[in-house]
Amino acid sequence: MSARARTFVQLSVAGALLTLAVAAPPASAGQGHTVPLRIATYNVHAGTGSDGVFDLDRQAAALRALDADVIGLQEVDVHWGDRSQGLDVAGELARRLGMRVSFAPIYSLDPVTAGGPRREYGVAVLSRFPIRSEANHEITRLSTQDENPVPASAPGFGEVRLKVRGVPVQVFVTHLDYRADPAVRVAQVADTRRIMARERADRPGARQVPLGDFNAEPTAPELGPLWRELRDAGTGTGGTFPAAAPVKRIDYVTVGRGVRVRGAAVPEEAVASDHRPVVADVSLTRGG
Repeated sequence: MSARARTFVQLSVAGALLTLAVAAPPASAGQGHTVPLRIATYNVHAGTGSDGVFDLDRQAAALRALDADVIGLQEVDVHWGDRSQGLDVAGELARRLGMRVSFAPIYSLDPVTAGGPRREYGVAVLSRFPIRSEANHEITRLSTQDENPVPASAPGFGEVRLKVRGVPVQVFVTHLDYRADPAVRVAQVADTRRIMARERADRPGARQVPLGDFNAEPTAPELGPLWRELRDAGTGTGGTFPAAAPVKRIDYVTVGRGVRVRGAAVPEEAVASDHRPVVADVSLTRGG
């Protein structure tokens, strides 16, 4: 058994709910026509666990245990302030894991002290593969930094483009609106579909993998349009929020055309963040 297979089995034994396991393709399908990839998503709560303690070493250990090739992160601070000790959380986690990083800020504010780094907060992608290009797309948002916000276009829908053993992959990471009123999420889903359709047209044959905290459960009406083009890899897995005792599943690994889901799990990580991570094994088809 390979180290990667042992890691996934260990996650299951630890209480992760492994689902959607699919047998390997028959020999007639041809060896080498698919490419394996392990992908994950994790809302890291700016480095703070469900116990209220800021601990990047603990979060890095939780991420390392996933053994993922690509990880989408949400609620990422970069020199934001005291709650994350002024650190570049995206860069620190990438350094601890030995991965490349792409950060897409939602907010980029002037420093408190002149000459200091900008105070930023957003989403990120960690990757074992070289990041060939990146983009920070705008979607509709209701700012948490304004006293009287109105829905407006703002950045924070990150995209990185990878080449995974010859297969072009577009990884998107997002954090949808948290409010009970779904109106902003409705607009965000429409924006997401429009942007992804444009990216598919610009890069035919690229495999699309959107990751993130959608702040809505799979059957929520506002998410319905997403399932026209995407598959929810975590169908049948456990809840992801709150981490200590999850009551709902709002964190997602999703995949588009040409990506086959082989298995997914929600590891029983109850402390490192206020969300649990999601990890999935997929196969990328070549060409077409």
